[in-house]
Amino acid sequence: MLALCSALLEKNLKGGLIVVGGLNLGGGIENVYNAVSLAELAVEKGASTLLLPVSCRKQLYDLSDEMATKINTQFYSDARDALIKALGD
Repeated sequence: MLALCSALLEKNLKGGLIVVGGLNLGGGIENVYNAVSLAELAVEKGASTLLLPVSCRKQLYDLSDEMATKINTQFYSDARDALIKALGD
């Protein structure tokens, strides 16, 4: 959905961004149950920013300090919030 909105607005998404969580046009967000392993994989793949649903923030307490310093973690509450945070400057 973010790619579609980005194309319609003719604006690029941020480089190095990984977005996690299913977004749909109805505004629903799917739960993410393995946020720590997704953050570790994002660092391994060279991502600079990880965009997660706000419901995942408590899971990231288990993320090691080393991994937490290697990636910028941002949270979104709905599809509109995710789009605003994903769009490049």
